[in-house]
Amino acid sequence: MLKCAAMNKQNNIDQLQRFIFDKTAVRGNHVNLSLTIARALQHHHYPAMLKNALSELMVASTLLAATLKMQGSLILQMQGKGALKLLVVECTSALEIRATAKWSGNISQGSFLDLLSQGHFVITLDPKDGGQTYQGIVPIEGNSIAEILQNYMQRSEQIETRIWLASDDNQAAGMLLQKLPEQLEVDTDAWNRVCHLADTVTDEELRGLDATSLLHRLFHEENVRIFDAHLAQFKCRCTRQNVGNMLRMLGADEITSILAERENIEVHCDFCNQAYMFDAVDAAQLLASDTTMSMPKMAH
Repeated sequence: MLKCAAMNKQNNIDQLQRFIFDKTAVRGNHVNLSLTIARALQHHHYPAMLKNALSELMVASTLLAATLKMQGSLILQMQGKGALKLLVVECTSALEIRATAKWSGNISQGSFLDLLSQGHFVITLDPKDGGQTYQGIVPIEGNSIAEILQNYMQRSEQIETRIWLASDDNQAAGMLLQKLPEQLEVDTDAWNRVCHLADTVTDEELRGLDATSLLHRLFHEENVRIFDAHLAQFKCRCTRQNVGNMLRMLGADEITSILAERENIEVHCDFCNQAYMFDAVDAAQLLASDTTMSMPKMAH
């Protein structure tokens, strides 16, 4: 039985839906992204396999960010020594998402995990409310992005978490379930039962159904409470000031050397491809500043 809050459901926007199973220690999130993915990836010509991987990672970052109480950013990175070098997705507590990837050579052959050989998965929590930055690094273990994340959560966070992800050329969707250890359980079998039901979901159902329809199909005999939807969207946080801070860290000699070879220093954001131009006058103003500023994480 579903109990729904005022969901403010709108067409053609990406939304995350939180839900809980009444009188259990189980909570969940559901999200379906299409417009966000289109905007995040529109400036890059990613191979289909890489586009799907980034799409699923964007969905996963949204699902996980929505479980956090901090105000700040969740950053997911997959780093490898093979042809696929790096995948990065950042999602803020406001569910603002951006993504990028780096690779070399032809990656049209082989699976995503084969290309990410000897890889590591890195999760970073970057609070903006005065809290301490946290970073966890583990080997990539699993046969899919969902399994990699589940294994990380089990190993590092010790929170029982299950994730289901599905993607195609135009969209990606996912569902997360978590068992909260601090909750008093009335229904002690709920976690196993709910996960068993969730395992019956198909990729087509994940991508094609909204949260209410999907939860009803999977858990129509459970007491599920659905909360208001939250907007998820692409947004890049790069600014001219952030890029200037990065250039300042290169030092006067390096900046002068670059300007001696060309009239301007041109920097493109890895996420949105925005171009920032700095000439000799701009560089002089940067170097003349007495304020020491550090480059924010993932700003380019």
